[in-house]
Amino acid sequence: MKGFDQMKINSHITITKKYAAYLLIAVMLILTISHTARANANSQPSQNLKLTKVVVLSRHNIRSPLSDNNSVLGKITPHKWFNWTSRPSELSLRGAVLEVIMGQYFRLWLESEGLFPENYIPEEGAVRFYANAFQRTQATANYFSAGLLPVTRMQVERHVEYNQDDDTFLPKCFFFNDQYAKALHAEISKNAGNKGLSSYQEKLKGTYELLIKILDVKKSKAFINGQIGDLLNDEITLKLEANKEPSLSGSLRLAVSIADALILQFYEEQDDLKAAFGHKLTEDDWKRIGNILGTYESLLCSSPLFAINGAHPMLKEIYSELTQKERKFSYLCGHDSTIEAFLAALNVKDYILPNAIEPKTPIGVKVVFERWEDASNASDIKNVAFYKINIVYQSVDQLRKTQPLSLKNPPMIVPIFFTELKTNEQGMVKEEELLMLLKSKIDAFYELEKIFDEDEKKNREDTLKEAA
Repeated sequence: MKGFDQMKINSHITITKKYAAYLLIAVMLILTISHTARANANSQPSQNLKLTKVVVLSRHNIRSPLSDNNSVLGKITPHKWFNWTSRPSELSLRGAVLEVIMGQYFRLWLESEGLFPENYIPEEGAVRFYANAFQRTQATANYFSAGLLPVTRMQVERHVEYNQDDDTFLPKCFFFNDQYAKALHAEISKNAGNKGLSSYQEKLKGTYELLIKILDVKKSKAFINGQIGDLLNDEITLKLEANKEPSLSGSLRLAVSIADALILQFYEEQDDLKAAFGHKLTEDDWKRIGNILGTYESLLCSSPLFAINGAHPMLKEIYSELTQKERKFSYLCGHDSTIEAFLAALNVKDYILPNAIEPKTPIGVKVVFERWEDASNASDIKNVAFYKINIVYQSVDQLRKTQPLSLKNPPMIVPIFFTELKTNEQGMVKEEELLMLLKSKIDAFYELEKIFDEDEKKNREDTLKEAA
């Protein structure tokens, strides 16, 4: 009743019990509306947002093919492959330049948002670089660092011996027993199609034929001499082992090796005809070739049973980085399989990447977690944080032409979303909900162990009963 003349109210209004009840209901409605407004404020930040942390999970940039000219890759064609600037599997000179360019773009962006001052020299623990121990991943992290922090030298962490596998970055069957292997094999085969793994023979037949045409396989000495046959028709087999990545043999594995080398050659070779060994290819042709790589990674890494298993170390690593209070910026560098399994474990919604050949994890791609705090002074939204999660990558033209990036000419930036997270009107998720999702997927690994350990135990008991 504040602000009214109480004597005037008393002289004109007689409050009966009935009116008092109505008044009580009105007050309750006002309180409810106020509470709802506060709740909405917590899920809908104002426009006054401040960037406080960035965590990047990256794939290495352009490398040379994993195999040299003395391998099947070199023998299956009469043509000479691109004269690479690096040894097999190592980051190429173009890849190095492109990663410096990407690092420079991130520097401009972080300075514009106030997370970094100009020519930032990080405080102890404020910035972290960590990469797999291979040359291509360590080098990618170093070159990104050079672009991001040009006036200081950052040490890139390596947790195992050089050129050895770091489990954090390579999705493997960390939990494994016979029951799990049977279930995973069945799930992967079912996802492939009605005919199991052989379904890919039919789905990719046209693209296989395109590869054979581009490489002029039947003109190669190895084919003429009978050393190789029509290898792309070999049966696809899946191998699962404890503490190893799932692996394929047969036609799809060979097609992946060829497609990988062709696409890397296309990025490096500016002459379109030379890039395709004299064949004129359309943009759609290159995307079909890229789809072979996407199919392979999806087949091996996107199975729900495997993703929770294989991405377990990276899920823990990202959770740790997101919750490190002193950290402003983190950069972790791995592989396409690293990102594929990680996103699958979090149940990412399907996304489309424009201006890319590889459909889901193009060369040099980054998953970027941006932490934003509402910088307004409203007490009901103070200290509430939100995240934007984006896929950031260089377009085909930016890769092939080594285009400088800037705030006016940025890389490709595509937001991604997860089936188990609600987003607000700005496409952001609440920090606590993102962390809960990560924690639940980390815990799911231990549930996986429990489920299949019990199945294994029951299977042994049933076998003993039958034997008795």
